[in-house]
Amino acid sequence: MFTRRIAIAAGFAAGLAALPAAAQQPVEIQFWHGLAQPLGGQLEQIVADYNASQQRFRVVPSFRGGYPETMVAAIAAFRANTAPHIVQMFEVGTGTMMAAGRAVRPVHQVLADANITVNFADYLPAIAGYYQSTDGQQMSLPFNSSTAVMFWNKDHFRRAGLNPDEPPQTWEQVAAAAQRLKAAGIACPVTTSWPAWVQIEQMSALHNVPLATQGNGFGGLNAELAINNPLMVRHLNNLMTWQREGLFRYGGRDSAGDALFPNGECSITMASSGVRSRTIREARFEWGTAMLPYYADVAGAPRNSIIGGASFWVLNRGPQGGATGGRSADEWRGTAEFLAFLARPEVAARWHTETGFLPVTRTAFEQVRATGFYQQNPGADVPIEQLLRGGGQMTENTRGIRLGGYVEIRNIMQEEMEKAFQGQQTAQQALDAAVRRANVVLRNFERQNRN
Repeated sequence: MFTRRIAIAAGFAAGLAALPAAAQQPVEIQFWHGLAQPLGGQLEQIVADYNASQQRFRVVPSFRGGYPETMVAAIAAFRANTAPHIVQMFEVGTGTMMAAGRAVRPVHQVLADANITVNFADYLPAIAGYYQSTDGQQMSLPFNSSTAVMFWNKDHFRRAGLNPDEPPQTWEQVAAAAQRLKAAGIACPVTTSWPAWVQIEQMSALHNVPLATQGNGFGGLNAELAINNPLMVRHLNNLMTWQREGLFRYGGRDSAGDALFPNGECSITMASSGVRSRTIREARFEWGTAMLPYYADVAGAPRNSIIGGASFWVLNRGPQGGATGGRSADEWRGTAEFLAFLARPEVAARWHTETGFLPVTRTAFEQVRATGFYQQNPGADVPIEQLLRGGGQMTENTRGIRLGGYVEIRNIMQEEMEKAFQGQQTAQQALDAAVRRANVVLRNFERQNRN
């Protein structure tokens, strides 16, 4: 009996010795994102697929509210030494993240330290360039990139006697179509989502007009907003006039106007290409996708649009992290491997076809095209073609925006636009006020981040 107990104990000890390799807990990588359902669920499914593909790491996704809320939460967590490994940050937070210093560990560094290569040259120039340092280093990983496009209701066009297969290409044509749509009894001919992004930022890029000095902020922290220019005054004045005439409806700030097209209220909208996913699910009418309109009499227009959406930034744990950023070598390794997984062309292609966001790389674009997806889904390639307009050769006015405090600045622009739509000020007064207020934000940001 004694001998038998020894044998059992020995066997038990041997079993325990074998357990660590088989039951070792995976290294957790915290990943905060700002996508509500259904997009948040689709993103988290990609995370689940990564977790199922290997056993060493476990990425833990967490929805932290919308983009602004996620940004605030990440900043607070860093200060408390509890920052997540990866956070999804919307494009207007890029200037702030670039100046975040020790809070951020650049993506190119994380990958290089792990000896992992991602071909950033394969990314569409308008996407990669938005998140690069001035010397071309990739600071964050582009993922859910979008641009603004125009959607039109073909049923409404038929009702108004317009050709349902010929959307307006210029603003002059948009105004003419809106007149016909109104005459046909349609209460909302034209609307927009994200008024500052679409009607100011995208408008500036399409017409190669500076949004701000210093190459829209890429050239330094001493940039100043420049939207009170003749083109933007003309455009805002047109929107105000069309609103008074019942041709245009202001749908609200940010994405508040997204519902007005899928629900059939408005005939034409300018919105994120990501609205395509919602329109597919909700619209009970025939619709199409086209490039954003432009003013035909502006020399050189149209140029490429700029991107929206978000990218993935890697954070150090907090101010007390030291040289290691407060992370173990395994945590940095897991972070790098998850980023490399997200950069795979098949992941980008899947995200594009399921959501309407852009295929961020040329390889993903070609993979999707080879499947016949664009023939089966007309208009799905419009955002890509619009980004590549002009042969993909960007100017300093079409590369994007790199302004600190831009979340606040975008709200300022929307506030002043709303006052103009309410008849409280002229277009020139609205844009002058936006420039004056925004420059205060920029100077404060410059003082705080000069070093």
